[in-house]
Amino acid sequence: MTPLRAEGFPEQEVRLRARSGPAAAFPPAPDYGSAVFGQPPGSGSGDWLDHLRLAPPVFTPERLGKLIELGREPSYHDVTLDSDVGGLRSALPLYVSAFGSTDAAAGLGVAVARQAGQLGVPMVVGENIAAKDGYRGHRTSDGARSLMRRVKAYQDAEERGLGGVVVQQSTEDADAELWNRIYSDPGAQSLLDSGRLGFELKLGQGAKPGLGGMIMVNGEDGARLADRYLVDPDAVAADLLRSSTPGTFTQEILAAQIRLMRNNFPRARVWVKLPPTRDVGEAARLAWAEGADAVTVEGAEAGTGWAPDAFLRHMGLPLADCLALVDPGPSCLLVSGRMWEGARAVKCLALGARAIGLGRAALLAVDESAQDGLIALVRCIELELRLLISALGKYRPGALSAEDTWPRADGPPVVAHEPSVAGVQPSWQGGLP
Repeated sequence: MTPLRAEGFPEQEVRLRARSGPAAAFPPAPDYGSAVFGQPPGSGSGDWLDHLRLAPPVFTPERLGKLIELGREPSYHDVTLDSDVGGLRSALPLYVSAFGSTDAAAGLGVAVARQAGQLGVPMVVGENIAAKDGYRGHRTSDGARSLMRRVKAYQDAEERGLGGVVVQQSTEDADAELWNRIYSDPGAQSLLDSGRLGFELKLGQGAKPGLGGMIMVNGEDGARLADRYLVDPDAVAADLLRSSTPGTFTQEILAAQIRLMRNNFPRARVWVKLPPTRDVGEAARLAWAEGADAVTVEGAEAGTGWAPDAFLRHMGLPLADCLALVDPGPSCLLVSGRMWEGARAVKCLALGARAIGLGRAALLAVDESAQDGLIALVRCIELELRLLISALGKYRPGALSAEDTWPRADGPPVVAHEPSVAGVQPSWQGGLP
């Protein structure tokens, strides 16, 4: 029989699903734990950040002010990049985003922590590390993957009193009272005393908004976890899929959680991480009103250790649209999602972000060089930031604004993305001023 062909239709994807069943809804199972997944470039995400232009002016009154201050013509070396990142003093408007307990993250986590400490930028420690690899290493022979090993590596490397460590906790972490444990741990006392310890309440992540954590486990672990998690034997081709629930939030629940954090841990910074949802602006406003030191918004471009392909391709708003929906005012907005170079970072800073987070880029950089890969990457971004901000006639990240982007990105988002004549339609109204 001649094989049926289906022109103009995703034939190979259909055949894969016919062969593999539910397992075809996920990335290849052998990649679990050793890869970080994210939205494929060109997947129709509408990430118009990459299509915005930075628009320098002819007339630069701030440059004149800098000239008078310095008594000479200013250069890009005169751009000041130190920043307040969620209540933490940082050498740069950067931080290391959370990544947690996958094999890839665990294997590189200590090197990332050490280099982030050397750079003097904040680092977020992701959830489930203590539950999987131990708090001080009791789950591994040398404790190399433990949560406190990362915290210690960061502290040992940092010499200027900059940056800080922000810790997430999962449901399992909460059951073990992780935040209470760190808050009273002598090993974290110097961070607490210097105001450089924070806790981050996670409402979701960019790559799979609306879903809880997903990991692949073997049959023995699946049986052990079945009374607390959904364990699905049919979802993946190998082993079992263990899923947690995404959590249930209302305005009242979020407000109560933030108040609880502030009351229980008064000396720690309070961060709230939001996924790229249609009501992200409302959630951010509520978090700041309740006293959060920072709100982190992660666009749909962000990475994850494991998620269904449909989520990576179609679920969640692009970071550009999140920036249009969130008005930080004087509050601290932190953003992440496919960050790896200076131009995208400057666009986000111009659209209201206080700092940008490096996630997959940090892991790749340390994988390239465990000694100084992240340091080299950040130094490159730092140079680009200085060059770009100076070219815009400004000398600090906080001076950037929507006027520095083109088309002017200061209108409300457009829900439907229709290609323009030029092939790019920014996801905001307003157009040319």
